[in-house]
Amino acid sequence: MWKTPVDRLRLIGWFEGASFVLLLGVAMPLKYIWGEPLAVRIVGMAHGVLWMGFCAVLVDARKDQDWSLRQAAVPLVASLLPFGPFVIDRRLREGAAARAKQQAVHSPPDPAR
Repeated sequence: MWKTPVDRLRLIGWFEGASFVLLLGVAMPLKYIWGEPLAVRIVGMAHGVLWMGFCAVLVDARKDQDWSLRQAAVPLVASLLPFGPFVIDRRLREGAAARAKQQAVHSPPDPAR
């Protein structure tokens, strides 16, 4: 199911987005309201690792899909905003489906049939 670079980008985007929301909605209030900084250290580290993974997979997806820098900048900017990866996920899903449909139309017939 997660065989294409865009599918992997969508998957890690969901995890990265969830970690960002968790960082902002849970860990930061724990630190600044209740004086518990440990949650920010743990969730912040996980979020940072996931974001770096997102960037690496984005580079792979850009190469695979032959995206321009502008097209690749959209998911990158979305990853910097709370809920951004969830919003951009729909565009990535629809774009991947359209590209797969286009490739199916333009692919040569299978000689084994």
